[in-house]
Amino acid sequence: MNVKKKVEFIKNWIVNYVDSMPNKAECLVIGISGGIDSSVSSTISAMTGIRTIVLSMPIKQKSLQHDLSLKHQEWLKKNFNNVEGHTIELDKLFDQFKSSLTNFNNEHGMANSRARLRMTTLYQVASSNKGIVVGTGNKIEDFGVGFYTKYGDGGVDISPIADCNKTEVWELGKELNILKEIIDAPPTDGLWDDGRTDEGQLGLTYKELEEAMINKNSKNREKYIKIRKANLHKMEPIPICKIPN
Repeated sequence: MNVKKKVEFIKNWIVNYVDSMPNKAECLVIGISGGIDSSVSSTISAMTGIRTIVLSMPIKQKSLQHDLSLKHQEWLKKNFNNVEGHTIELDKLFDQFKSSLTNFNNEHGMANSRARLRMTTLYQVASSNKGIVVGTGNKIEDFGVGFYTKYGDGGVDISPIADCNKTEVWELGKELNILKEIIDAPPTDGLWDDGRTDEGQLGLTYKELEEAMINKNSKNREKYIKIRKANLHKMEPIPICKIPN
């Protein structure tokens, strides 16, 4: 399927999902980070014609990341009259959360807590607008290496680009005329004070990860499997204790 048709397919999939809901959602709610995944997901959401609420939710954000989020928010509002954008500052909330848990401080845990505070915010906005939360995860993150926060950015109602590899998302971004600054920006989850990139955390580029996911003889296959195994608990169903009769 070519890129143009793929955009149209995803857009129609969102519309059909909403139309099939017993209690039809009145809007789509999505967090935008200034990254390519959320930019593509929010743009296709806007293309549906359904009321779309986009949220920038900075928490100790690097200025470049936040600036790109705001630029994309303005770009969406300029190009789609069904889009409304809001910036919800979560710094104070995160500071209070962190100070309340000084006895349980952990850097990785606090990074994930940022994603979970954003998820909670998205659902509060969705609840108040009779909406659903749109996910922004791609295939390699959601089903390959599990590079997302459990009950954070992994907590969504629908995942429109979860069957697209990262390289496909970049192609979609170009087709949608997403801001070049966003397309060219190094991918990052935006959860760390030092602004570390996805590649810095994973040790492989997305192109290398995708190749290792499909090629069992890849030189990076072992590293890919190691990352995947560590994150399988996110991708598999929650273990249930089955009581025998």
